[in-house]
Amino acid sequence: MKRHLPLAALLVLAFATFCFAQDATPSPSPKPKPRMSKAALMKKLSANETALWNAWKNKDAKPFQMWLSADGVMIGDQGVGTKGDVVKMMASMPCEVKSFTLSDWKLAMADANAAVITYKGVSDGTCAGQAIPTVWASSVWVNRKGKWTAFSHQETPVK
Repeated sequence: MKRHLPLAALLVLAFATFCFAQDATPSPSPKPKPRMSKAALMKKLSANETALWNAWKNKDAKPFQMWLSADGVMIGDQGVGTKGDVVKMMASMPCEVKSFTLSDWKLAMADANAAVITYKGVSDGTCAGQAIPTVWASSVWVNRKGKWTAFSHQETPVK
């Protein structure tokens, strides 16, 4: 009996190391936020675009500060501008916009975090004394850290 006691103790220690070597049960990961449906994203981005057009109409720079990407580019008949250019231009913009209508919306997904939205914009008003032309517009929206911001906007007059 005394001979078997050291052997039994050695076996208990050997098996104990196997018990401690097992992986701990992983804690459940938080479920990822469900991806927005294409229809829901279209609704969100078209509402954001409409809000930006309203801000343009009212010469309000705040929505542009909120929704334009810091590294974004805006392309129009004046050339290429940055977020800073757009925000600065808002107060001194020589446009008087009475109303506008946005239609013919389309959404294309570049990937899960980048969307291109296109639409037609018809405005009643003037810029620098000239009638505002009807345009086909496109905006690239990017999702960064859960927030959709406009990375690029471009307008082409309809002829």
